[in-house]
Amino acid sequence: MKGIWTYHALLPEVENRARMSLGEGHTPLVKSRFIGPSLGLNNLYFKLENLNPTGSYKDRFAAMALSRFVQQGIKVCLATSSGNTGAALAAYCAAAQLPCIMAVVDGAPEGKLQQMRLYGAATLMVKDFGKRPEVTEQVMTMLGRLAEEQQTSVQISAYCFCPEAMAGVQTIAYEIAAAFDGGTQVFVPAGGGGLTLAVARGFERWQRQYGSAGHHVVHCVQPMGNDTIVSALAGGEMHPTAVPQSTTAISGLQVPNVLDGFEVIAACRRSGGTGFGVQDEQVWECQDWLAKKEGIFCEPAGAVALAGVRRALAAGALDPDRPIVCLITGHGFKDVQRASVMASTSANAYLANEKELKNYIIQLINK
Repeated sequence: MKGIWTYHALLPEVENRARMSLGEGHTPLVKSRFIGPSLGLNNLYFKLENLNPTGSYKDRFAAMALSRFVQQGIKVCLATSSGNTGAALAAYCAAAQLPCIMAVVDGAPEGKLQQMRLYGAATLMVKDFGKRPEVTEQVMTMLGRLAEEQQTSVQISAYCFCPEAMAGVQTIAYEIAAAFDGGTQVFVPAGGGGLTLAVARGFERWQRQYGSAGHHVVHCVQPMGNDTIVSALAGGEMHPTAVPQSTTAISGLQVPNVLDGFEVIAACRRSGGTGFGVQDEQVWECQDWLAKKEGIFCEPAGAVALAGVRRALAAGALDPDRPIVCLITGHGFKDVQRASVMASTSANAYLANEKELKNYIIQLINK
């Protein structure tokens, strides 16, 4: 069995009989053909996590989580999600034939909710959950108590809740380290910070295991409407700060509470990395750029890393000769509303006959 289990020596121990996989991981590292050179970056790469089985890197988390469920004989999966974690867990629960009950973030994109449901998960949305810290804390406390009663645990893609399942996400770093012996500069989008911490810890684990000479710098990128980590990281502070309400429209990164923020700041600093805050408009511009200039269709959260690269470049904080890796974390079909906005900017016409068709094509060619 492949999937994340290619790196079983670096993962928590799971018996062979219990190991779950839908073919997650081993995602392509694609060198930029246009964006990188246009920015003066000849070694810009995109790690296409949007090509995982359910369309995001969260499949790595779900593979480890459900494998442990199978090994321990747990009978139900209770989880929270803004979309991608829920879709991944729902798919792997279907493969394991376990019920999946999901408390979803208020305002999660309908496309992501439909994906969870088509795998058989129940989706329950609570007003202001995932937007207001006090509501989020109340819901989480209730879910924790309920999970204990049901002899299970709440699955959340954060180290502060599910450290062993998050070890599956560290395989992203293992794949990058195996491809670049000389080290990289990796830009990672963050909501609660779990992915950033997984990448940083993954590189550290790889170094301990193999003693690689390459050094990997990990940078954390957040939308400014959910700046719990990056300003503190960039400003030399030690403490992340919860925001009263997440105002970013970037789905999946609306995490106003401090989850893994303390550990993210420490891990990024150990790597030599820092934090970059980006505006939603910059993210949408990068999402459109990735689609039209590189043929990479990602959801808005998947374009956050590239927006961070542009900020770092403007600040003179990049080594242009050292490989730069942007994590493209989720597929564009995850957010069909935003995809519709992007598609509306392309030429579209309903024509009466072949003569009008010919003239229109000529106009497009000469445009």
